[in-house]
Amino acid sequence: MGACSGVYKQSVTSTEVQGTARVFDPATRGGTVLLDDGTEVAFDGAAFDAGGLRLLRIGQRVKMRRDAGGRIVALTLVTLPLPQA
Repeated sequence: MGACSGVYKQSVTSTEVQGTARVFDPATRGGTVLLDDGTEVAFDGAAFDAGGLRLLRIGQRVKMRRDAGGRIVALTLVTLPLPQA
């Protein structure tokens, strides 16, 4: 997944952000998402599992929840609710 840190460091106060799936590895359940401003962020298998998805296709719109440090902790499709924090 390259040099992507998985930490979103821009000055967005919301813990919920949206983007487009760029890379997804079904074996690890991790990948990357392009935010609307072009920033690429990584997510791990735990974040994918927290969202309740089984599969993610490149180009799908997703919403994500970040923790206080900016790490993606949950990811799901924009049409589905994120799990409660």
